[in-house]
Amino acid sequence: MKVQILQLASTKDPHLKALEEEYEKRLRPFMKLETLTLAACKKDDRSVAQEEERKLIEAKLDSEAVLIALDERGTELTSENFAAGLEKVRDFEGGKIQFVIGGAHGLHPNILKKAKLQLALSKMTFTHEMVRVFSKEQLYRACMILAGKSYHK
Repeated sequence: MKVQILQLASTKDPHLKALEEEYEKRLRPFMKLETLTLAACKKDDRSVAQEEERKLIEAKLDSEAVLIALDERGTELTSENFAAGLEKVRDFEGGKIQFVIGGAHGLHPNILKKAKLQLALSKMTFTHEMVRVFSKEQLYRACMILAGKSYHK
């Protein structure tokens, strides 16, 4: 399975960066994971920032991949249901997934519309840096579920 994470701006917090790198390392035996960091817009105007970032994201979208947008208003899944969805993409839908994580202003509505799934990690709002860690941990947890390993317990 090939997974690409499109994210805006680099992770600045060294502790969160270390956690991201740890989960990336753990995921290597299970998938080809690529994280692509795009430049976040520095403007404070939400609509202007979302429009600029939309253009950057759309230029990197893979029409063969299943697009999953991380959004706090999206669907919440259990870890088991998330794993089942990954398994379906892996086995029946070409094995390519792109996750897109917005920046401080969130994702443009057009990006959300293009996504096969708008996924919420929680109804709470998290920083985009924390979402990166949580999403990679959940990818790893899903791999452990699919492999029948005890990490999930």
